[in-house]
Amino acid sequence: MITPRTAIGIDLGGTEVKGIALTYPDGKILAQEQRPTQDGDFEGEIPVFAKHVADLVARFEDGVGEAITCIGLSAPGLATPEGDAIGFIPQRMVGLENLHWQSLLKRSHPIRVLNDAHAALLGEIWLGAAKDLRDVVMYTLGTGVGGAIVSGGHLLQGHYRRAGHLGHMTVHFKGDPDTCNTPGSIEDAIGEMTLVQRSRGRFTTTAALVENYAKGDPMARTLWLESLRALAASIVSTANAVDPEVFLLGGGIASAGPHLFEPLKEFVRAFEWRPANAHIVLRPAGLGPLAGAYGAAYHAATLSSSQNHD
Repeated sequence: MITPRTAIGIDLGGTEVKGIALTYPDGKILAQEQRPTQDGDFEGEIPVFAKHVADLVARFEDGVGEAITCIGLSAPGLATPEGDAIGFIPQRMVGLENLHWQSLLKRSHPIRVLNDAHAALLGEIWLGAAKDLRDVVMYTLGTGVGGAIVSGGHLLQGHYRRAGHLGHMTVHFKGDPDTCNTPGSIEDAIGEMTLVQRSRGRFTTTAALVENYAKGDPMARTLWLESLRALAASIVSTANAVDPEVFLLGGGIASAGPHLFEPLKEFVRAFEWRPANAHIVLRPAGLGPLAGAYGAAYHAATLSSSQNHD
């Protein structure tokens, strides 16, 4: 039997720091707050976002009336092998790389750190759209494309903690290199960061592209369906590699709803391999912007519980 405990999950994003205090294993939220990230701002040598994290932890502890030893943090980038910091995140979130959170927060217990997309998928398996499933792939579709894979109940992180970076998989092998040097990646095919270039300056947001697609605009239709065809190719390729029960789609682009899922399902049905009548299941993520915070708390709580049982 799992001993109930209080856990804190922090999701450190590019624009917001989101935090929750909750009970484990039932996931009841006790408190929830957010702060602006203020990426690039410092107080002395400490990034302002680190001050926000410390403030949220202190406020949650004041609220529950006790010190909380079970704290998890998710953020962009690759976690260190020890899972105590983000070890690699070039060109953004200045000050995050190799920031040791246990030392910063002056804790005797580890602060469990993992990639934000990894955390989001763990949150969805714990309490969201993939609850209790053991083989799940998640794409996070937004400015870029992130991802995560759970296979046989285990989060795949890999030797360098880059497993699950599905946005940097090739769908056009003759395409230009993306930010990670991958030719013709799915991130470049559907991520909002390349939309101005793909639309020759006509669209600056995916929401505007989808709105015009829904109105029957020919250029918007061509661009949107080309993006979804590339995404479908990535999904069926990933299915052949790891064979999940469900694919979850999250992130801002997933809010396109039927304008995303209906044509995407048609492409997937046309492309997928169906041995023994198997078929790919696509599902919207369920926890919204708090998925990473849920997953960070869950990651910390499960690690803490397993160590207590050893």
